[in-house]
Amino acid sequence: MTVQEKEILAERKEPPAQPLDEIHWFKRLEWFRMFIIWGIPLLGFIGATQVPLHKKTAILTIVYYFISGISLSAGYHRLWSHRAYTATAVTRFFLAFFAASVGEGNAYTWARDHRAHHRFTDTDQDPYSVHKGLFYAHFGWIIFTQDRSLTGRTDVSDLKNDKIVMWQRRNYMSLFVLTAFILPTVFAGLLWDDWWGGLVYAGAIRMFIVQQSTFFINSIAHSLGDQTYSDRHSPRDSVITSFLTGGEGYHNYHHEFPMDYRSGVRWYHYDPPKWTIYILSLFGMTSDLKQFPDNEVSMGAHQQRMKKLNQEAKGISWGTPVEDLPLLTWAEYTERANGGHHLICLKGVIYDVAPFVHQHPGGTKIILSYVGKDATEQFFGGVYAHSNGAENLLCGMRYARLVEETK
Repeated sequence: MTVQEKEILAERKEPPAQPLDEIHWFKRLEWFRMFIIWGIPLLGFIGATQVPLHKKTAILTIVYYFISGISLSAGYHRLWSHRAYTATAVTRFFLAFFAASVGEGNAYTWARDHRAHHRFTDTDQDPYSVHKGLFYAHFGWIIFTQDRSLTGRTDVSDLKNDKIVMWQRRNYMSLFVLTAFILPTVFAGLLWDDWWGGLVYAGAIRMFIVQQSTFFINSIAHSLGDQTYSDRHSPRDSVITSFLTGGEGYHNYHHEFPMDYRSGVRWYHYDPPKWTIYILSLFGMTSDLKQFPDNEVSMGAHQQRMKKLNQEAKGISWGTPVEDLPLLTWAEYTERANGGHHLICLKGVIYDVAPFVHQHPGGTKIILSYVGKDATEQFFGGVYAHSNGAENLLCGMRYARLVEETK
């Protein structure tokens, strides 16, 4: 390629996205999306001031919260984004059907963006990188118009070949209105005559709560908690976040082992989608539940612990390394000890115990009686088996090492 051709291509490149404070940010607002994630919930909360919450409607709201949230997490996320398991057509249909009630778009777009998030985590090609700020990662990337050419590309051929995914994509808006509002309204209305309650609580407010729990995955789960398996990227593990996100809070594990159908790897980790997928497998509705080998999971956790310990060790003074100490013969050692230095030999290493003589728990006379001698046997159990703390204290008192191990 010639220099001229390179210059032409450079001129055609899209300019980088401008920070929101440098442009008229309100011109980039996606008003329809704003209405979905803020307008409808606002109307719902206003309606809640006028519509009493009946017990049956409250139960419906909670049950539908779990149905819609698990459908999104087990369907959009673990099935279609990560192919963590296989599901029958009936299972896939119900997941796609009820996940539409959350109002986060169709399965195809959701999974496409999420695959880019994993492939390009914490980079400019990550569609909701937390490095662009918590607000952006939480929902800023949704409510502001984005340049799609800046989002990393991933292979979505399997999604295009999934008839249920493409059917849901074509009919998403109808499914959204049906499942988010009509279904809970009619259910509560026909069964216990609470039409408005079904719309307000099981519809609008329930949708808002599930949306926010999902948004927490992109923001809080990348900011709060422990990096149990890797600190190369921002995802973190947190039991608090797991409850906030409906079971997606063990996010460091998930980013390290994304094709595992579990987010919480331990049986006691709060992870309703994991339990649902497993229970469905008992009835043949899901299969091929992928799990990363336990040994490699433990290996990753161990490596991360060692990395943290090594970082911590850098802030600890371990004394002069034995191999860096000056060499003394036994004669030189005894000469210096007899000359007034409080030197004691242990296992071929000579220590200057002068700073500790008057602090010795056994008294000054005992420690001085071994100056200029080999006190190895006495120190390590012959007289008293000293503690690990005592051995560590000696690290800072290293003075020299003997040329030979024997006198």
